[in-house]
Amino acid sequence: MNLEVTQELSTSLYWISLIAVVVSSASGVLKSGFRQFDLFGVIIIAITTGLGGGSLRDMLLDIDVFWIKDQIFFIVSLSSAVVIFIGARLISISPKLFLIPDAAGLATFSIAGTLASLMAGAPWLIASFMGVVTGAMGGIFRDLLCNETPIVFKSPLYATAAWLGSLGFIVLLDNAVGVTISAVVAGLGIFIVRLLAIRLDLGLPKFQLKE
Repeated sequence: MNLEVTQELSTSLYWISLIAVVVSSASGVLKSGFRQFDLFGVIIIAITTGLGGGSLRDMLLDIDVFWIKDQIFFIVSLSSAVVIFIGARLISISPKLFLIPDAAGLATFSIAGTLASLMAGAPWLIASFMGVVTGAMGGIFRDLLCNETPIVFKSPLYATAAWLGSLGFIVLLDNAVGVTISAVVAGLGIFIVRLLAIRLDLGLPKFQLKE
C-alpha cells in the first residue's frame, strides 16, 4: 500500500497523536495514583505511558522520535499528569475510571501508530502491527513500573481490538475513505470493542497445558 504523504495526513497524525498522549498519560496518572505514588512517580508513569509506545515505534522505524522532534507532546503529557494529580485530590475518582482513558489511549495510539508507519513507508501488515505496538506498549511500560502483570496479557481483547482496528483503518484508507473519517470509525471501533469486551468478559482462549 503506497500512501502519499500530504498535509492532511500530517495534520491528522499530529492531532490524533496529541489526543492519544493526553488520554494515555491520564491513564498512567490514575493507575499510579491508586498505587499511592508521589507527584514525581506519577509524572514518570504518565510520561512513560503517554510517550513510550510511540517512542518504540519511531525507533523501530528508524525515524525521529515524535516527542523529541516536537516538545509539545512532552509538555502536554506533563501537564496532563499535573492537572489530573491535582484534580484527583479534589474529587472522588473510582478505580474503574482508569479503564476509560486506557481504552481511549489504546484506540487513538493504535490509529496514530498505523498512520505514522504507513507514512514512513512500512508495508500494510507491519504498519498494522506497529499500531498495536504504539497502542499497547505504553500500557505495558506503565504496568511494569507499577509492579503489575501488564493488562494487555490478561485483559479481554486488548491487543486484539487494537490490531483489528488498525487493519480496519488500513482497509478504509485503501478504499479511498478520507483519513479523518477512517480514523474516527476505526478508533471508535477499537474503543467500543475494548469496553464491550471488559463488560462481557470476552477474550481469547488462555494457554493451558493438557493434564
